[in-house]
Amino acid sequence: MDKKLVVGIIIVVCILVLAIAIAVPVVRKTRGQGAQASLQQAKKWMSQTPLIDGHNDLPWRLKQHEDNKLKSLDLNQRPSWEITHTDIPRLRQGRVGAQFWAAYTDCFTQYKDSLRHVLDQIDVIKRICQMYPETFEIVTSTNGIEEAFQNGKIGSLIGVEGGHNIDSHLGVLRMLYDLGVRYMTVTHSCNTPWADNWHVDEPGGTPEFDGLTDFGVRVVKEMNRLGMLVDLSHVSKGLMEDVLAIPNVAPVIFSHTSAFALCNHYRNVQDDVLLKVKKNKGVVMVNFYTKYINCPPANITADVNYANLTQVADHIEHIRDVCGIDCVGIGGDYDGVETVPEGLEDVSKYPDLIAHLIDRGWGNTDIKKLIGDNLLRVFRDVEQVRDKMKNTLPDETTISRQLQQESSNVCRSKVFLG
Repeated sequence: MDKKLVVGIIIVVCILVLAIAIAVPVVRKTRGQGAQASLQQAKKWMSQTPLIDGHNDLPWRLKQHEDNKLKSLDLNQRPSWEITHTDIPRLRQGRVGAQFWAAYTDCFTQYKDSLRHVLDQIDVIKRICQMYPETFEIVTSTNGIEEAFQNGKIGSLIGVEGGHNIDSHLGVLRMLYDLGVRYMTVTHSCNTPWADNWHVDEPGGTPEFDGLTDFGVRVVKEMNRLGMLVDLSHVSKGLMEDVLAIPNVAPVIFSHTSAFALCNHYRNVQDDVLLKVKKNKGVVMVNFYTKYINCPPANITADVNYANLTQVADHIEHIRDVCGIDCVGIGGDYDGVETVPEGLEDVSKYPDLIAHLIDRGWGNTDIKKLIGDNLLRVFRDVEQVRDKMKNTLPDETTISRQLQQESSNVCRSKVFLG
């Protein structure tokens, strides 16, 4: 081979190697700068519009681990529990603007002492806000959310998780509203005497009421009269459809529910229901639980205990694509689940999710709708329905004593002689 040719080849190779050595760090730096820019943009927009998360179960963790004794821990520090997603530093890092705290009681309390337990959970939520007034403020309205945010506080709202907590009594529902409750999940993972839960949709499941009974419809209408958001997470598909078919029903929420089309778990919402939610002008707030994110047909592994941030973004975009940008929100379900996605390990990670959506092309208006504006719009609509019904008297209907659950309930005492 010609000596000059060999030298020329060596020179060309050296130049290529040098060019690659210079280019790779530049590309890495550019990509890193892009990610950092998206994160900074996310934080900026989150400083302008409150991120309102639809569901956090910290109060339940407090009941499990501390018997609701707040003096036994400091929420300015990370709790020592095995599973812990929430504390004040991580909430601040996550730019959380407002939070619906779940007043949850287990289904085994139904027909027993559910009311005592739910009052205990409402009490602990209020005591958290009293103990850390520089961070939390109890709010009960859209104006309250916005004012707390402007004052640098996390607006704290109460959502009762499970219709069994009203003990089939509309008077109890009204008193919960007076205590500050602003949404109720119509069922948890058990039927009430007037509503079916999501388990009836599973293979082999049998609906007890095919959705809502007549009394269940009255519960929803009374919630509308009060101005309490109707939460359709945990309920059966038939119940979702029954609620959405009530004439002039106020916009609904799904406080922590993901997309069935991507993960066919029956806790998720199906596309035909999403279309009805779009007509209702409600909002579906995406849940982060791995079992509701990473299952067929769009699962990336067979391990339901694993999911990642990208998949959560896929669920958000699917709901947006089917139901519309005005229909989607965030309800992480932190501290209510055992496994959360990689990249969304706790409440500090919301900015990373928003930055990822910015990288996908989401703009200012759509991001702000997702993080808070959609929920605020729905809540305002519910408040307006309440105001229009201000001359409507409370519903005095009582559930039939002839129901099996009532007639066989040894915990009942009767006063009315009729």
